[in-house]
Amino acid sequence: MTSILLFGLLAAAANVLGGVILIKSEAHRWGERFLKYLVALGAGFMLAAIFMEILPETIGIWTKNSPGESAAEAVGGAMALLLLGYLSIQFFEHTLAPHFHFGAETHPESFMRPSAAYAAVGGLWIHTFFDGVSIASAFLVNFKVGILVFIAILLHKMPEGFTVASIMLASGRSTRKALIATAAIGAATLAGVIGVALLETRMSNAVAYALPFSAGVTLYVAASDLIPEVNHKEERNPTVSIVVFGGVALFYLLHKLIEGQH
Repeated sequence: MTSILLFGLLAAAANVLGGVILIKSEAHRWGERFLKYLVALGAGFMLAAIFMEILPETIGIWTKNSPGESAAEAVGGAMALLLLGYLSIQFFEHTLAPHFHFGAETHPESFMRPSAAYAAVGGLWIHTFFDGVSIASAFLVNFKVGILVFIAILLHKMPEGFTVASIMLASGRSTRKALIATAAIGAATLAGVIGVALLETRMSNAVAYALPFSAGVTLYVAASDLIPEVNHKEERNPTVSIVVFGGVALFYLLHKLIEGQH
């Protein structure tokens, strides 16, 4: 529990750091250049984590818990939860908060109404809550899975903070309110971690349900939030797209390195 909370705190701190990078005006341009590569690296790393670590672990848990069923039947519920996780973020980000998008908002006229900015931040609050769910779920499987998922999520936490701060400033809010908003999404990550940890103490098989759901959430973040942002940046700088493959390679290397320690 203590180690899970520690990693949750580190992820939350990265949200705040992203907001601080934006708010410090002299660091704004440097931050934007740096963060687009971090987004690309995080997208590749997260996709690799889902398909090479989280989904295999999920399938292993569900097939083990259903010894009399075929593999396809055993994992049907897990795949439904994965789809539910994916669609949940679509609902929160683009149905409840239709003005949300992941990239840094640089055109104030896009967020003239404060209500639109708060709706977008609300969408990100839900999004970061499930970041915490993913971190805790992964650590409850084993430490190796937890570390890899934590790194995957950490790589996009600074851009999340950057995004929230930029949305608030573009809507005419003060730098203080922008910092409060980044702290709020950091707190949401911690809330997700604590929620899963507490659920596990009351439900021994909670991780079997939380893991595929969080995989769907992570898949949405990687494929529907980060990759489109990478593709947008790639129009002006093809090397941003190449960094996605670097993220996959980085995951593979860390996966093998951690595996070699056991």
